[in-house]
Amino acid sequence: MPLTIFEVFLFFCLCSWSPAGVFGDEVKSVSVTEGDSVSLHTDYTDTLRKGSIEWKFGPKDILIAQINRKDNVSTIFNDSAGGRFRDRLKLDQTGSLIITNTRTTDSGLYKVFSSRRETPLDIFNLTVYAPLSTPNIIRDSLSVQNSSSSSGPASSCVFLCSVVNVDHVTLSWYKGNSLLSSISVSDLSRSLSLHLECLDDFYSCVVNNPIRNQTTHLNTQLCQTCSVQTHDSEITYAEYTALSSHSNVHLTVKQMFEL
Repeated sequence: MPLTIFEVFLFFCLCSWSPAGVFGDEVKSVSVTEGDSVSLHTDYTDTLRKGSIEWKFGPKDILIAQINRKDNVSTIFNDSAGGRFRDRLKLDQTGSLIITNTRTTDSGLYKVFSSRRETPLDIFNLTVYAPLSTPNIIRDSLSVQNSSSSSGPASSCVFLCSVVNVDHVTLSWYKGNSLLSSISVSDLSRSLSLHLECLDDFYSCVVNNPIRNQTTHLNTQLCQTCSVQTHDSEITYAEYTALSSHSNVHLTVKQMFEL
């Protein structure tokens, strides 16, 4: 009896299907802070009872570790990748890779291979972030000089927020819970300034990366509070400007509140 069109189509699909497509299709992103340990767990090692599992690093697929699934004998290649992983790699019984005392240089692609396949079983994109230091807020020296030379209170307050020993982070000024301004910091020479005509709320500087953040609150004693008397009511106001020392972005907002 001749085959139907559906049966022919189904037969063609079954013949052309290959399990290679189910492996390594998705890159799994993993983030960790420098100094912490991280475990890269592949879901396919439990299904591969024979042969060996190989872990390779970087665009050149450098072999850094392998385990024989038959007798669970593992081998760590300490001299691979220029010795950067020396004494910091482990393999558990499932074949998962454990990296201890992580460093920023550990960031990159990690691929899991089976000795029976040419395509990777799993691909991990590991990002190791440097620990975040606390933001530092200082009164701008020019503002302090103008304030000291004036007989009355300073007409404005200028603060600089910066962070050291980090890169690829975001530095932001907040008024209460509202974001005023932010910049992406990829080097150590950038700071974010805040211009206040007077102090009308709580301000803070925040540095963050995708996994952590650090906050420093502005000392309220460093700037006069906003309080202006009128005939009908008291009006509190604030004018602030936030900009980067390496940016042309200049934001000025004036707010008035009737009390």
